[in-house]
Amino acid sequence: MRLSQVIAALEELYPSSWAESWDAVGLVCGDPDQEVQRVLFSVDPVAAVIDEALEWGADLLVTHHPLLLRPVNGVPATTPKGRTVHRLIRGGTALYTAHTNADVASPGVSDALARAVGLTGALRPLSPSPDDPGRGLGRVGTLPAPLTLREFTARAAAGLPATAWGVRSAGDPDRTVRAVAVCGGSGDSLLAAARASGADVYLTADLRHHPASEFLEQDGPALLDAAHWATEWPWLADAERALRAAVPADTLQTRVSTLVTDAWRLHHEGVK
Repeated sequence: MRLSQVIAALEELYPSSWAESWDAVGLVCGDPDQEVQRVLFSVDPVAAVIDEALEWGADLLVTHHPLLLRPVNGVPATTPKGRTVHRLIRGGTALYTAHTNADVASPGVSDALARAVGLTGALRPLSPSPDDPGRGLGRVGTLPAPLTLREFTARAAAGLPATAWGVRSAGDPDRTVRAVAVCGGSGDSLLAAARASGADVYLTADLRHHPASEFLEQDGPALLDAAHWATEWPWLADAERALRAAVPADTLQTRVSTLVTDAWRLHHEGVK
C-alpha cells in the first residue's frame, strides 16, 4: 500500500479534526507515495524506538506522542529531535502521530486502559466531547465483581505493563470498588469529572501532590496513579487491530513495540 492510503485509514479511525488546537498530529515525515509494508506502533518516538523501527525495516512508525509538539525553526542533526528526523528519512521510515484525537476516539486510549484493568460491559466518556457524547476524554465503567481498593490496585498493576513507577493508590485500602473512572495519560484536569461520575476510584497518571491531597479531603473517589506510558501503551494493540481491519487482508505486517519508554527507570522506597 502507499503511505497515503495507510494515512487515509488512520484518519478514518482517528480524524485529525478531533485533536486539541495545541496538538501536533498527522504525518511528521515521509513521502505519501512511498510503499508501506511494515508498520510499528509505539507510545514515544524516542531513539530506542527508532532503533527498533529501523532494525525491523518498518516503513511507517505510528506513535501516540508527537515528536514536534512545539514549533521549531529547524531540525539539524545536532539536536535529539533533529537526529530522529534525519534517521527516519535516511531509513525510509515515515512517522505518523495520533495523540489527543486518539484520546477522545471511541474506542480510543482510555477504552484500552479500562479493559486492561478489568472493566467490562459498556463504557461511557468521563468528559464527553461537545459535538458527540459518544466520544470524549476518559471512560467510566464497572468491574464484573466488587473488589477492595487494595485488590483493585493489584489488579491494575497486573493488567498494565510493569514500570519502575508502578501503581500507587490513595484512599482506604478496604474501600469497596465497583465503578471505575480512568483516563490514559495525564488526567488531573478531570478530577472534578471523576468525582461527579459517581466512580469509586479514579485511575490516571501524573497526579500531583497538592491536587490529589485536596481531592481526597472531599467525599469522592479513591485515586490510582500509574506511569504515564503504562496507561497509554494498551491502546497500541487496539490501534494495530483497527488498522489491520481497515485495510485489505495480508496487506501490512504490523507490530507493537514492547520497549518500556517511560522516563523513570529506578524505584527505591528508601529506608524505613
